[in-house]
Formats: sequence, structure tokens, C-alpha cells
Amino acid sequence: MQPVFKAYLHGALHDGTISRLHSTARFCQKEREWLELLQKLLLSTGYAAWLYREGKERNLFVLETKASFLQTYVSPKEFITQAEKVAYIRGYFDAEGGIPTQMDRRLYIQFSQKNLKELTELCQILKECGIQSGQIHIPSVRVDPDYYRFFIASRSHQRFLRLINSWHPRKQPLIEARMKI
Repeated sequence: MQPVFKAYLHGALHDGTISRLHSTARFCQKEREWLELLQKLLLSTGYAAWLYREGKERNLFVLETKASFLQTYVSPKEFITQAEKVAYIRGYFDAEGGIPTQMDRRLYIQFSQKNLKELTELCQILKECGIQSGQIHIPSVRVDPDYYRFFIASRSHQRFLRLINSWHPRKQPLIEARMKI
């Protein structure tokens, strides 16, 4: 399971930062539960991680680790097995993806990021997994001309929900509810 967990953590790192100065990877979230999951995955790969609240009054939690495998960028093209590719996409989705939180809303699955190259690579690996996506586009040139987004094609929603799913404590129940429809 270690390669799958490492692939997931690499995907999740898209919502994190790497400090070259301190040789740490840092994840920030308001949901402590997701960071606790990342901490368990790191422990299962043999690396420690520490979790703390940032500031006394802020509702922001930080997970830091010195896990050496997270110190460099890994292209999703480097993942060989289907399980690793799926885990990477799942981690990326949990970090940078979204679905409606209200069940009466039409289902959409989106990814957004400022790095166009990363999103292009992600679209390619999704395609290899049999999941079609729409065009990468800029939602609002006026608001942020360097912010990109794409949606999973509606014909691939069920495949995405079943194959990729989510390990994020907030997103997983939403996906499970959508799969019952």
C-alpha cells in the first residue's frame, strides 16, 4: 500500500507547500480530520508528521512533515500502476477538487489550480483511467487571469465517483450520497 499512499500524498500536496529552507512539506486546512488522515498515511510510509493549530484564534490547522519523498515535484506521468494513478487523482481531488455540497444541485466535478501544466497532466492521466474531461479554461480573466479550471464530463461522473472517490472527510459522504442516486 505504500506506493498508493505516497501517490495520494503527492496529489494532496497540491494544496500544500514545500519549504526548501526547512526541508518540510506543509499542508494547511480548516478540516483537521483530513490532516489527521494525511498524518496516518505518512506514518504508514515510515514518516512522522506533526499537526498543530495556526494561531490561538484561527480555525486553521497545519500538518508538517520532513518526508523526503515529498521534497520534490513528481509528475503524474511517473506513476505506473492504475492504483497509483487513481490514488494520485484522488489526492489531487481532495486537495483541489470540488462538487456541490447541496444534494438538490446538479452534479459537477471540478478541478482548479493556478498551474496550467499540472492540470494538463491531470487531464491526461484521467483520460488514461477512462474519465473524460472538458476543456481547461479561465473562469474569470478579470478576477484572476492565471487561475484555471476544468470539469469532468457528465458522461464520466459515475466512473469518477466509483473509481476515484474521495478520502476527504467532507467530500466522501457527498460522493457516497451521489452514488446512491
